[in-house]
Amino acid sequence: MNSKIAEKLKLLPERPGVYKMYDAKGKLIYVGKAISLKNRVRQYFQSSKNHPEKVRAMVANIDDFDFVIVKNETEALNLECNLIKENRPYYNILLKDDKHFPYIRIDFRQDFPRVEIVRRYKKDGAKYFGPYLSSFFLRESITAVRETFPVRQCKHDIKRMIARGERPCIMYHIGKCCGPCTGNVSREEYHALVNEVAALFSGGGKTYIKRLTEDMNEAAERLDFERAAQLRDRIRAIKSISEKQNASAANAENYDVFALARDELATLAYGLFVRSGSVVSTESFDIDSSDEPFSEVITQFLAQFYLDSGDIPKEIIVMDVPDNIKTVEALLTENCSHAVHIRVPKRGEKLKQGELARLNAAETLKRSRELVHREWEKSERALSSLCSLIGMDTNAHRMECFDNSHTGGRDTVGSMVVFIDGKAEKSLYRRFKTKIQTGGDDYLAMREHLTRRFERALSGDEKFAALPDLLIVDGGRGQLNVALDVLRGMGLSHIHAIGLAERNEEIILPDSDEPIVLKKSDPALQLLQRIRDEAHRFAITYHRSIRDKSSLYSKLDVIRGIGDKRKRALYERFLTIDAIKNASVDELKQTPGMDSASARSVFEFFRGEAEDE
Repeated sequence: MNSKIAEKLKLLPERPGVYKMYDAKGKLIYVGKAISLKNRVRQYFQSSKNHPEKVRAMVANIDDFDFVIVKNETEALNLECNLIKENRPYYNILLKDDKHFPYIRIDFRQDFPRVEIVRRYKKDGAKYFGPYLSSFFLRESITAVRETFPVRQCKHDIKRMIARGERPCIMYHIGKCCGPCTGNVSREEYHALVNEVAALFSGGGKTYIKRLTEDMNEAAERLDFERAAQLRDRIRAIKSISEKQNASAANAENYDVFALARDELATLAYGLFVRSGSVVSTESFDIDSSDEPFSEVITQFLAQFYLDSGDIPKEIIVMDVPDNIKTVEALLTENCSHAVHIRVPKRGEKLKQGELARLNAAETLKRSRELVHREWEKSERALSSLCSLIGMDTNAHRMECFDNSHTGGRDTVGSMVVFIDGKAEKSLYRRFKTKIQTGGDDYLAMREHLTRRFERALSGDEKFAALPDLLIVDGGRGQLNVALDVLRGMGLSHIHAIGLAERNEEIILPDSDEPIVLKKSDPALQLLQRIRDEAHRFAITYHRSIRDKSSLYSKLDVIRGIGDKRKRALYERFLTIDAIKNASVDELKQTPGMDSASARSVFEFFRGEAEDE
């Protein structure tokens, strides 16, 4: 559990809702529901003794979490299921055929566009119809289209087929495609056909039915019964699709709900997206706004949110009346194939959903502000308190902390971590591989690392050019005296330096015999502990890599014909001693710099070692 999670746990309400777990990359890995968010989410970060293996694995990957408040457990279950369907989190139980709602896509910019089903809406200039809640209905509609409208189904390059004189596919020969690849169909003729298809999915079938009926009657009068039969079947298909669309629209209650909230620092919109009468998704939106009235904010938000949107519902519920509501409705209507109405609910379920959206908007802002405040307390406020405590006139903009790591005096390394304004800046971290034999002497290693760091700064090395305002060494009076001696020798006595003794968490000052001991809850001490622990972690990580490499090298040192270059090449190729042990002669020989004799030498050495064991 990191500090961010620890702070968020304190903000959890005792209300029903849905929580979402994220990994370090910001990817949603789990969605769950709870009667009490406070009790349920906290359970994950308590003792793991009773947790199943899957839960322990999930918790180990959690870097952040968020939650949505709902009215009751039933709503929590419904929202949880829809979020799982939409996002397919790794640690949830998933249906194998779970997919996004499908769209029909037609790219009218092409000479001979296809009518295709896609699962994602993209702002790519094509025309989208949907989303369709019923995949079964959509498949039926597409089948009817292909049976009666001879649009192409293949993905071939039509221009290339015409240029090469390639033969059309079987769909042309059975009358299911008009054959644009033959070169006998013009762009205008094909687009007229596709426009009829688009009209079906746009809800404009009545106009085409009237025109097609006239064409059918004319064909019958000319005794062109084959053409009349084709038009008859096409009219039946249009009527069938239109009836199903009307039935679907009548049974489905689709609308979006938005509410605004504002505090002294930010404005936020929160949306509930209702499809088929159920809340299928929620989302919050930060708005760059100062003190503009909500009537103006919601107007701009709706206009920008639905710009080029592929899914504008017929009804939009808002809790604040937009400026010029009729103008906004007209703008949104122009962007889709149906009338759009914006309503402010006065009673009933939609009013409750609007109030729920406003509650979540306020809670989201509250959490955000509280987290910012707590982060400020942990960094800038703690930094100010620390600097005042140790006698600095101003805050330390740059703090550096040094630590050493070794095993029995071998493979000694050092680390330098940097905090800027109380926060870790990992891009500025540096590490040192100790050049002298220290024999486990911590003071000697610390002196070398500090000397190298400041020598490179004074020589003009850009990576070390910025000097610290405060230097922290992991250790007691002895380590601090080494640091002070190095600073004096370099002419850098103006840099403040302190030590942090780990045993009793004592702060060691240069001009005071008595250490400073703070309460464990003091933010200043916690800041020092964070930078010290980070230096310790960074040093240990580097030491382990050096130690593992040295362990491998120590084995290879005794093998005849294996020098430093071949040892390095073997290490880079196989990474571990076990991998080299299990490698064949041919695999060893493929390592850069290895020949048959050296490969055979390594192979026989480890085979003999195995036989001895």
